[in-house]
Amino acid sequence: MKTNAFVTTEENPFSYQTIVLDEPNADEVLVKVIATGVCHTDSAVIGNVMPTPKPAVLGHEGAGIVEKVGEHVTHVKEGDHVVLGFTYCGECKNCLDGNAGACENFVALNLLGRNQKNETPLHTEDGEDISQFFGQSSFSNYVTANEKNIVKVDDEVDLRYLGPLGCGFMTGSGAVFNSLQPKPGSSFIVFGVGTVGLSAIMAAKLSNCYPIIAVDIFDSRLDLAMELGATHTINSKEQDVVEKVHEINGAGVNYAFETTGVPDVILSALRSLAVKGECATVAVNDKEVSLNVTNDIMRNALTLKGVLEGDAMPQLLIPELVQFFKRGQYPMDKMVKFYQPDEIGQAFEDSRTGNTIKPIVVFDASFQ
Repeated sequence: MKTNAFVTTEENPFSYQTIVLDEPNADEVLVKVIATGVCHTDSAVIGNVMPTPKPAVLGHEGAGIVEKVGEHVTHVKEGDHVVLGFTYCGECKNCLDGNAGACENFVALNLLGRNQKNETPLHTEDGEDISQFFGQSSFSNYVTANEKNIVKVDDEVDLRYLGPLGCGFMTGSGAVFNSLQPKPGSSFIVFGVGTVGLSAIMAAKLSNCYPIIAVDIFDSRLDLAMELGATHTINSKEQDVVEKVHEINGAGVNYAFETTGVPDVILSALRSLAVKGECATVAVNDKEVSLNVTNDIMRNALTLKGVLEGDAMPQLLIPELVQFFKRGQYPMDKMVKFYQPDEIGQAFEDSRTGNTIKPIVVFDASFQ
């Protein structure tokens, strides 16, 4: 079938084109896209930080309605509301252990443009292959995705808000719930309170952490962090973060979550920890960090770990987050601004400058 999509090339990041989309195979689903979140990872491909071959259709925070299912698909049906998550092999040790976010084939299946069958369902009208992204490529009116990408969600919840649960919101929340697993009363700090950091703050609140400290350079974001669950804030342009952390919580904090990838920020995160503290990072950039293993890690028996997609199994975590949102315990709508498809360039720019924390491009303006 033919559909319209934003094709990313070396010359044009948002070329709106008619493309050819393969019909779903036996284990695949055709989804009409309602809305898709803009994520830093999309920008990283445009900036050639990620290895996705171009041309590509980006977008990996899609939400939509099932229009057709393959004959072997069992857990969704036509008309279901769904979120599109990342894809995973389902066969490696980590997948079988329930940690799809650490799939051994994650890079190949999500970033290199082809699915588990070494194919892409996306093509130009001239027959040239177009890279698929995260198994979905949801900057498009329709997507064909594997059943493993598809998460059924509550149809009483506004679908336009839910796409970022497939990456940004899931990453921040999963880092807390799955990777760090703080006990009630544990102290927690977040460096960088964009989408992922604010998601972690909401999850830390749900985990009954105290104190919950937010660090950023924008007062507006710090104000929102307080609204979403932070108990203290630090503007790192104005205050010495490590000194202030120890002023707030004595020997330091039990857990740190770092979202920026800025070398000095990573070091501040480590130096804010108490003995036996843990720091998780989800940063995506090309910066290198230099640290003294003895002084920055060993001396206080610290742990620094990388986290992919919140160490989550999307089919388990996403429905939980939807219910938290429905009950008012996870107010992710406070981060969101909607954009029309012809405003996609502005959505990316507003994300880059921080004017909008989570831009969402609405592809179906008639959806209510």
